[in-house]
Amino acid sequence: MSLFDRFQKKSLDEGLAKTKDSLFKKISHIIIGKSTIDDEVLDNLEEVLITSDVGVDTTLKIIERIQNRVKRDKYLNMNELNKILRDEITALLAENSANSQSNAIDNIANPPYVIMVVGVNGVGKTTTIGKLANKFKKQGKKVVIGAADTFRAAAIDQLEVWANSIGVQLIKQKMGSDPASVAYDTLESATRSGADVVIIDTAGRLHNKINLMNELTKIRKVMQKINPAAPHDVMLVLDGSTGQNAFEQAKQFTLATEVSSLAITKLDGTAKGGVVIGISDQFKIPVRYIGVGEGIDDLQDFIPAEFVDSLLS
Repeated sequence: MSLFDRFQKKSLDEGLAKTKDSLFKKISHIIIGKSTIDDEVLDNLEEVLITSDVGVDTTLKIIERIQNRVKRDKYLNMNELNKILRDEITALLAENSANSQSNAIDNIANPPYVIMVVGVNGVGKTTTIGKLANKFKKQGKKVVIGAADTFRAAAIDQLEVWANSIGVQLIKQKMGSDPASVAYDTLESATRSGADVVIIDTAGRLHNKINLMNELTKIRKVMQKINPAAPHDVMLVLDGSTGQNAFEQAKQFTLATEVSSLAITKLDGTAKGGVVIGISDQFKIPVRYIGVGEGIDDLQDFIPAEFVDSLLS
């Protein structure tokens, strides 16, 4: 394992520490005095997963998988419960796992690769864009950011700080401008300059879903005048610390636009990291990135096996 990989693993372990500690304590309580995995253990495990924000439907799916495993593999003891839980959650997440975005960018037929970022205000959307731009810049890719959330001056200012610190181009207009116009200008400029990646920020208002839907649709259409395949990825950013509220946000945005990937932030500050499992399963949308800290390198590629290993090791 390289030095960077060790850093990423340490960052992941530390970022999931609160969720891991909470899960470990809850699971420890249900196995005390038990020698085999019986119905009582599974009932208690079901409660543990639900209270860890995995969600009811996903929890029932995991419990059913474990029940089938217990029936198939006779005489399983309590020492094997953790391994079975890890195996089944990893398998569940793998069903909706995302391919590497770097590979998709490298193999695109008509660059630049366009990522349209959506999500409500306050979830860490702007910070995620900055960290994402930094990740691509470190990979040697030319990145252009479009500040199409023109309803918040703070969003434009924050993106400008990120762009200047990373050393990437930012396309912006004055506050209140047409977001679709900003997206068009960004993609036009990026295409002309030979950029590899374009990241478009969008407004995070959910109070009127119809207006949101119309706005995002308009942004799509104007970009497709330049590149018919744009956007290649519509990434929804969710705040993992909000637990079940993140489910509701995912529901609203998937109704408003065609979301193709997820970035789940702020997992380092919460014991509700189980929400990653439930959202990935329930919406059948791959989790592409997770935020496990405030550092610029703490936006990590989501790798199911590594995530579950850190959570349940």
